[in-house]
Amino acid sequence: MSTPQETIAVPQSAAGFLKDNLRDFGMLISLVVIVIFFQVATGGVLLMPLNITNVVLQNSYIVIMALGMLMVIVTGHIDLSVGSVAGFIGAVAAVLMVQYDVNFIVATILCLALGGLIGAVQGYWVAYFKIPSFIVTLAGMLVFKGLMISVLDGRSIGPFPPIFQKLSSGYIVELISSAGGLYITSLLLGLVLAVILIVQNIASRKRRISHGVETEPFGFFIAKNLLIFAGVGYVAFLISSHRGMPNVLIIMAVLIAAYGFLTNRTIIGRQIYAVGGNIRAAELSGIKTTRLTFWTFVNMGVLAALGGLIVAARLNTAQPKAGIGFELDVIAACFIGGASAYGGVGKVTGAVIGAFIMGVMNNGMSILGIGIDYQQVIKGLVLLGAVCVDVYNQRR
Repeated sequence: MSTPQETIAVPQSAAGFLKDNLRDFGMLISLVVIVIFFQVATGGVLLMPLNITNVVLQNSYIVIMALGMLMVIVTGHIDLSVGSVAGFIGAVAAVLMVQYDVNFIVATILCLALGGLIGAVQGYWVAYFKIPSFIVTLAGMLVFKGLMISVLDGRSIGPFPPIFQKLSSGYIVELISSAGGLYITSLLLGLVLAVILIVQNIASRKRRISHGVETEPFGFFIAKNLLIFAGVGYVAFLISSHRGMPNVLIIMAVLIAAYGFLTNRTIIGRQIYAVGGNIRAAELSGIKTTRLTFWTFVNMGVLAALGGLIVAARLNTAQPKAGIGFELDVIAACFIGGASAYGGVGKVTGAVIGAFIMGVMNNGMSILGIGIDYQQVIKGLVLLGAVCVDVYNQRR
């Protein structure tokens, strides 16, 4: 009588594994290549401590909103209104804090709640009335752009209270005295983050092996984690060489970790991917697809509101033109990071990498003096290339 055979993951060469997982590793390799290119082209300016801090501060809102956009795209939808919502929330925050002197904590909570309400309204039309998200959020983009101008009465409002400005332009409190020009607390936090990432990767590898799932070759795994530790540690060193770790970087790290856990280790995360992969099959398996779609838009609204608050705090004013074009950068970050235009595919790490690809390109081209017109052309071609890669992978 035959006995059941234990499932064993078959080892694979590093080159073969990399080829089969091009979607996951291709964008990370692209980011490294882009950083090296601009570092050489700018004569070393790109990786100067001050510039690295600026890249983080300038792109924090993209990363945060990309996390919400990823959830929407994975379910097979899109949200074109995030830029206008962010600008509108910034305007509301300015009116509350500057004109009515509302406490910044109360104003922040109200703004985040308003963002969630906006997401709920749009999500209701998409989820329960089955109106295409493209149409609903296109209408939302126009509506909230108009409301933003109306709330501001066509003028800029500011400045914000100094404590609110620290949301975007402040730095963590250093518990250990700086030495040799380094902010030690910030450096240690960065190194701890690098260690946590490696521990998570080791745990994930053990889990995949125990379930007989194909995993990367051991040598490739070691090299990947050494590069992660070196990369994160070096960035932490650069940041701690300037003014320390920005508050907004802590917010980003917490959100990235939370959404990474949500998508990889929870039932809701698996259900989101199931809805985007095949909504009919998801419904037959008992997933409440309508409710799930609704909540992804609520989540997007809250993160768009948070992004709007961060932008307003960084600019120290709410402007009638705030938020214009944000949706393009956020959507591009998701697609460049490997999210599929067909839904069901995309990772949090990919969206973050995509956001920083856009950020490094913007920063590097600005340092080189490339005009905004050519910057838009280049970013458009990069986005088109990313979608072409997605189509190619779908046809394989």
